[in-house]
Amino acid sequence: MDLKTRKRLSILILVLGLPGYIAIAWMILGWLGDRYGRLPVLVELLVIVVLGIIWILPFKRVFTGIGKDQ
Repeated sequence: MDLKTRKRLSILILVLGLPGYIAIAWMILGWLGDRYGRLPVLVELLVIVVLGIIWILPFKRVFTGIGKDQ
């Protein structure tokens, strides 16, 4: 995939995927809060970090080298 296509795809992923990730993370934290009561802040942070890593792993190849000049 050439650099121009990867740049466009990365913008699309960030514009659509990042808000989707935020909504899903928020729903999961809400579900965990309903099920187990108020979670400690560090547990919430851990859940958000794990979900963020899981979300971005499939797109790692798209984002590699985006900030570099040709």
